Amino acid sequence: KQWYHRVRGVSCSGETSESVPNRASIVPRPTLKMTPKLYSADLSPAVRASLLAIRALGVDVELVPVNLMEQDHMKPEYLKMNPFHTVPTLEDGDFAIWDSAAINIYLTEKYGKDDSLYPSNPEARAVVNQRLFFNSGILFPRMGAIVASLLREGAKTVSKDKADSLTRGYTLLETLLERSTYVAGEKLSLADLSIIATISSANVLVPIASNRFPKTTEWISKMQALPYYEEANQTGLNKFIGMVKSKLA
Repeated sequence: KQWYHRVRGVSCSGETSESVPNRASIVPRPTLKMTPKLYSADLSPAVRASLLAIRALGVDVELVPVNLMEQDHMKPEYLKMNPFHTVPTLEDGDFAIWDSAAINIYLTEKYGKDDSLYPSNPEARAVVNQRLFFNSGILFPRMGAIVASLLREGAKTVSKDKADSLTRGYTLLETLLERSTYVAGEKLSLADLSIIATISSANVLVPIASNRFPKTTEWISKMQALPYYEEANQTGLNKFIGMVKSKLA
């Protein structure tokens, strides 16, 4: 009888129940994966650039609304993440980054399934970077200057000098699109997603003439045909249009 009980306590590996540790304690516990959070207000073209990239990448990101009218972006907890108090801001665990181009590159490099939107080839990546800088250094500021005049200066019309400046930006974009199907080559890239968010908003302020900018008009149609365009850009763009109309005389 004693022998029987001893045999029952032996496992197939020869361990006795007394020598086997609690197996639950040696099984690795799954690491809880935190979903990145995007603090956003889709009225903003910059936010929509990131929304487009998120949809294109198929990344699971939690959207956290930021009420700009209620000054959510000026609250201490937000300023701790982003002292520039801008949208969008991405929080991924203990890491926070702002500026839509930086956010989109980060998400692509960390979560992207391949390098199609942001090529690993140095020359191809340099072209995408240049187009991103073109957006952040020329197109976006020129559009932003008009928005600032409406919101902060009480302007009721778009001044000729600001309209002309933005139109010169359109001319540069047209030049790029005369060379390739998309802004950085023959394939869709992060640059297209950033620039369409800006250009679709700029078009509300200074309409893009199709006869003067045929390549840009054709490219806009391609971007509007993306399966995620409506949700990621048009919804917020409609809010932007409403805001602009409320300010113009």
